[in-house]
Amino acid sequence: MNSSAHRAELGRFLKDRRAELSPRTVGLPETDRPRRVAGLRRDEVAVLASISTAYYTRLEQGRITPSTAVLAELVRALHLNDEQRDRLFALAGKGGGGTRRRAPQRAHPRLRAVLNELSVAPGMILGRYLDILAWNPMAAALFDTDFAKIPPSRRNYVRRLFTDPAMRTLYADWEESARNAVSVLRQQAAACPDDRRLTALVGDLAVSDDQFRAWWGGRHVAPRAGGTKAFNHPVAGALTLGWDALTCMADPDQQLVVWAAEPESRAYEGLRFLSSWAVHQQDGPASDAAA
Repeated sequence: MNSSAHRAELGRFLKDRRAELSPRTVGLPETDRPRRVAGLRRDEVAVLASISTAYYTRLEQGRITPSTAVLAELVRALHLNDEQRDRLFALAGKGGGGTRRRAPQRAHPRLRAVLNELSVAPGMILGRYLDILAWNPMAAALFDTDFAKIPPSRRNYVRRLFTDPAMRTLYADWEESARNAVSVLRQQAAACPDDRRLTALVGDLAVSDDQFRAWWGGRHVAPRAGGTKAFNHPVAGALTLGWDALTCMADPDQQLVVWAAEPESRAYEGLRFLSSWAVHQQDGPASDAAA
């Protein structure tokens, strides 16, 4: 089959798949607008895949070949299973590019050693896609969460931001924090568009949360430097903490994020109080998925 025939077959594949889906299936609101075609409209697929309607139309017409990044977005938007995903990549001439799996990350020992030394400052080690790899008792106290009870496959910082209602009140600037997290995740998706776990995470959040879906298609860029975050803690009260991140040189896909306060400040006293409270909540050094 030549490239033109492949593109035509790819277009038919996309058209048939969107005909099988409904707005409700992919998390779009139902409307009273008459539907002239079965399933999703082209413009709806384009929105879900963060591409223009004109671009998607050319795909279905077999006029262009999509990039790997666009293919990854279409896999998520059209809720393709592994077999359908492989078929899509093959028709686009990308071979097995959609089948790569990554080994689970473990918190690096050097970052864990630093994390274990933090007594008053909350800290956690975040991996690729902002997975929570390890945390200290102060982080569990700050986020008022027993991370050990969350299955490792769902122990993800972005997922917690959008699925845990308490996070929306804990962060005084939840919207800014959530938009920044989505931006970081989007940058990682651009670097690893064929990662199935990332595709599944983005797909789950896009279906379940309107704000995530809207921000995922945006162009907001998160600041790279550290800064300050304001928290409304249910026990310690208002806390304004500085934060920074230490990237692991041996594994740049993971970093230690620390929240701290100036000594003698009101926030520092709040952390000291939280430290005393944390002793009764969780004993022992930093924990991770192996704990």
